[in-house]
Amino acid sequence: MLGSTHGTLTTDSRRARVIACGEQPSPVVHGRPADVDDLDVSGRPLYADAPDLDRFFRPESVAVVGASDAEGRPNTGITRQLIAWAERVGARLHPVHPTRQSVFGIPCSPSLADLPEQVDLAVLLVGDPLPVIGELAEAKVKFAVAFASGFAETGAEGAAAQAHLAAAVRHAGLRLLGPNTNLNAFEKFRDDLDGPAIALITQSGHQGRPVFAMQELGVRLSHWAPTGNEADLETADFISYFSEQPEIGAIACYVEGLKDGRSFLLAADRAARRGVPVVAVKVGRTETGARTAASHTGKLTGADTVVDAAMRQYGVIRVDGLDELQDTAALLARARAPRAEGVVVYSISGGTGAHFADLATAAGLPLPNLSAPKQAELHQWIPEYLSVTNPVDNGGHPVGDWRGRKIIDAILTDPEVGVLICPITGPFPPMSDKLAQDLVDAAEQTDKLVCVVWGSPVGTEAAYRETLLGSSKVATFRTFANCITAVRAYLDHHRFVASYRSPFDEAPRTPSPSFRKTQALMRPGQQLSEHAAKQLLRAYGIRVPREQLVTSAAAAVRAASLVGYPVVMKASGAQIAHKTELGLVKIGLTSASQVRDAYRELTDIARYEGISLDGVLVCQMVERGVEMVVGVTHDQLFGPTVTVGLGGVLVEVLRDAAVRVPPFGEDQARGMLGELRGRALLEGVRGGPPVDVDALVEVVMRVQRMALELGDDIAELDINPLMVLPRGQGAVALDALVVCR
Repeated sequence: MLGSTHGTLTTDSRRARVIACGEQPSPVVHGRPADVDDLDVSGRPLYADAPDLDRFFRPESVAVVGASDAEGRPNTGITRQLIAWAERVGARLHPVHPTRQSVFGIPCSPSLADLPEQVDLAVLLVGDPLPVIGELAEAKVKFAVAFASGFAETGAEGAAAQAHLAAAVRHAGLRLLGPNTNLNAFEKFRDDLDGPAIALITQSGHQGRPVFAMQELGVRLSHWAPTGNEADLETADFISYFSEQPEIGAIACYVEGLKDGRSFLLAADRAARRGVPVVAVKVGRTETGARTAASHTGKLTGADTVVDAAMRQYGVIRVDGLDELQDTAALLARARAPRAEGVVVYSISGGTGAHFADLATAAGLPLPNLSAPKQAELHQWIPEYLSVTNPVDNGGHPVGDWRGRKIIDAILTDPEVGVLICPITGPFPPMSDKLAQDLVDAAEQTDKLVCVVWGSPVGTEAAYRETLLGSSKVATFRTFANCITAVRAYLDHHRFVASYRSPFDEAPRTPSPSFRKTQALMRPGQQLSEHAAKQLLRAYGIRVPREQLVTSAAAAVRAASLVGYPVVMKASGAQIAHKTELGLVKIGLTSASQVRDAYRELTDIARYEGISLDGVLVCQMVERGVEMVVGVTHDQLFGPTVTVGLGGVLVEVLRDAAVRVPPFGEDQARGMLGELRGRALLEGVRGGPPVDVDALVEVVMRVQRMALELGDDIAELDINPLMVLPRGQGAVALDALVVCR
C-alpha cells in the first residue's frame, strides 16, 4: 500500500513519541520535562537546559573512591592533589576505601554507604566505574568524575561499555564527567587577577595547557572542564552553564567531536542571547584530522562544512590553532564593545604599517582613511612628507618626546575609529619603551580598543613583560596574524550579538497544512518519481513548470498543446536518478511529430534499461535565468541541513554551495547567497539582467520548512536546477529528486 503506516503519522504523534519513547532521556527544559511548546514540529527541543554545576565546581563535600596514600601508586598522587583542591575551595573531603582506616591522616570510609554525610561530588579512582554507579545513586550523590579509560576511544567494544555506563548514570539520576577525563577541573587557579575571566572546555586535557598558562601573562581563568568521552556531561552543558556566570567574559573550547549537534546549537544560542563569546578549535577539517579525533574520543566529528556553517550561524568563533584560541579568547573576554568599527594602524615604520595594513585589509578589517581635518591635526606633530591617511606613519622621532602621546590621543578621539593597532616589530629602546608606555597610558583613558603587536622573538624586554603585559587595558599579541584574527573576531562578535535574534524563538511548533498534504506521497525507503517529487514541492508552495504526466504518445501530443510549445519531455519513474545521462530527457520539441517520436524513444530506452516508469512528463520549457540548486541532506550530528548553490552541472564542477542548519531566518538565507563564489551571477553579468533574489530566498525558506517538518521522512531532497528568473519573475523548480527514509 502507498505509505500506509507512514502516511498516518502526524507531527503531534511524532512529538509525543520523541518525548516518551526510547532509551534516550526525555527532553528537559528549564529543569522540567519538556512539553509541546518547548519542541519544534519534529519533536526536538527549542531551548537548552543549563545544568546547575555550582556544586560540581564548588562542592561542600567530596568523596574520593579508591583513595590511596601508598607510595608509588597512581591513585596516591591524585588523592594528594584532590585534598589540596578541596582545601582551596572549602570542601570537606572523605576518602573511601574498603581496607584502609585513614588516608593521609583523614578518616576513611569503607564504602559510599558509610559516608558521614551526603556528598556533592564523588571522584572515582577505580578501573571500572560502572559497578559504583548504583552506590552513588543510593548515596544521593549529585556529581561524579570517572578517570578510567578503555571506553569509546578504544572501538566498538569500548563504545558498548560506555553506552552501558551512560544508561546507568541516567537511571541513577546523577551527572557524570568522563570517562577518560583528567584532573584539569581541580587545577589551582590564580585568585589575584581581576577582570572578566575565561572558562575553558577541552576534550584533550593537554590541549588546554596553553590557555591555562595565560594566567602567567595576567589573563584570568575561572573554570576548566575536561569533558573526556562525554558519556553524560558534554561540551554543550558547560557552554550553557558558563554563559550564565557573571564573572565569565569568554568561553574557550578545544573540541574533537560533538556528542550531539542539536545540544551544541542550543548551548551556542544561549551564549549568543547573553552576548558571551564562544571561541573554539574544532579538529576534523581534514579526513586525517577527523579520523584521529574519532579514535581519541569515540565521537562523530560531523561533516566539517556543516560544523563550520553551524558555528557561524550561532556566533561561535572558530579558530585553527591553540595560539589563536588564547589570543582571541583573551581579547573577547576583556575588551568592551566597540564604539566604532574603523581600525587604524599606527607605527614608527612606514614598511611595518604598510605590511600590517595589507594583511588586515585582506582579512576584511575596515581601515578607513582618516578625514582631512584629522590628517591636518596629525601633521602638527608628524612631518608633512609622511602618510597619515591610514596607516599612520610617524617616522620614529615623535615617539621619543611629548608628541608621541599627542598622536595617539588624536587618533583615538576620531569618532570613526574604534580600534588602534600598533605593530612594534622589534625592541628599539628607548623609543619602543616610550611608545609602549604612551599606548598603555592612553588605553587607560579611552573606551576604545588599543592593540599592540610585540614582534621581538625574545620576549624578556621590560617594555613587553612589565609595561604591556602589566596593563589590563592593552591587548598584546606576538604575531600580526593572531592580532588580525582576534580583532576581526572581536568586531564580528559584537556585530553579531547586536543583531542576533534566536531562530529557535520563531521555529514552527505546529505542522503546516502542507505537511498533511504530503503524507500520502511518502514512500519509506524509496525514491520518488520526478512527478511525485514535484507534487511535494507544489504542496509547499514552490513553483514548478506547467506539465502533465502522460502514458501514451497521443496523450503527449495533447499535453504539449495545452502546455504550449516548445516543450521538454522527460521519463518519470522512481528508479531514475540521472535522466540526462540515460538519454531520458528531450528538450526544445516544437511539433506534434517530434513529441510522438520523443515519447516512443523515451519509453524504448526505459524498457531497454529495465526502468519502470509511471509515465512521461510533458513540461513547459523555461530557459532564461540562472540555474541554482537547493536541497536537504541529513548530517549525522545536526540532522536535516539546507544547502543552496550554483546548479546544473556547475554544482558538481565548482562545488560552490552554502549550508545552514534549520531553523534559521531570512537573514541567514540571504547570508548563504552572499557566501557563494558565483554570487555575481545573481546580480547579472555581461549585460544579463539581475535575477529574482527574493524569489530564491523564498524557495530556500520553503525548503527549510520542508526540512523541519519532513526531516524524519526525507533522506535527501535535491531541486536541481532551480531556474531563478529575472527580477520580479520568480523561480521555477525544473527538476527534483526526493529519497524517503
